[in-house]
Amino acid sequence: MTDFAARLLYASAWMLGRLPWPLLLRLGDALALWWRWREVREARVARVNLELAYPELAPAQRERLRRAILRTTARQALETARLWTRPHARNLDELLVERHGTELMDRAIAAGRGVIVAAPHHGNWELLNQWLAWRTPLAILYRPPESPVVEGFLTRVRAAAGDAERVTQVRAEGPAVRQLFKRLGDGGVIGILPDQQPKAGDGEFAPFFGVPALTMTLLGRLAARTGAAVLFAWCERLDESTRPRFALRIEQAPPGIADPDPKAAVAALNAEVERIARRDPAQYQWTYKRYTLRPPGSGEPNPYHNR
Repeated sequence: MTDFAARLLYASAWMLGRLPWPLLLRLGDALALWWRWREVREARVARVNLELAYPELAPAQRERLRRAILRTTARQALETARLWTRPHARNLDELLVERHGTELMDRAIAAGRGVIVAAPHHGNWELLNQWLAWRTPLAILYRPPESPVVEGFLTRVRAAAGDAERVTQVRAEGPAVRQLFKRLGDGGVIGILPDQQPKAGDGEFAPFFGVPALTMTLLGRLAARTGAAVLFAWCERLDESTRPRFALRIEQAPPGIADPDPKAAVAALNAEVERIARRDPAQYQWTYKRYTLRPPGSGEPNPYHNR
């Protein structure tokens, strides 16, 4: 039954992905309006996050930013259905119109010390995954979805696109993480989403937009112990009047990310993710509950409680 449901979900994404780009974008805008009208989870979470991260803005300014965030998020949700169900080489040819810093990736791979790609939730990270899989075999750390149907759907999407042989999915669990150390030790490439909230005990608190956020220490430990190069990468959204257009950007990570002091490492990590997110706040994933866990003893409540 799970496999059937995953196949049905894939068929729905396939049909949605065959719509013309202008229509798909308009549907995304309509979805964003519905989210705001119904005050769904995405709309509520974005409001809380903006209140925390941008207290200096007037309420009307935050509301304009929230509308832009929901519009971008909805468009991305629908465009990803098209990205997942069409040949990845075609996606890259049609949508990735600029490529910056690719020489950094080439040099890091050639050095043979391993490469850690830190990919914040900015722009379209699914298109980035497709470029990385095209450029090199890699292992990606991921948190399994709660639904087995969704996990089956994602497995089917990647297999159908030919990435199953190029991309190794590594669950964010203790035993599996050893695969990442081995991969880097062999000079391989791994990808990590650095702005996902880890489980309690698996991270350190550091400021993110001025608010303490529990942040993964794994990336810093991998860099410090293996000496691998750390690169930040994202696909930034450009003008999209008739179809989405993106610029691939790859940049060298600041050295503090490999600091042996985990508190210093996570502070450097959050500062870099924040710098990228501030390039265009509407492109960042503000619909994610980044601040759920609060520092021990702070007395701070979960800001999303009953929201």
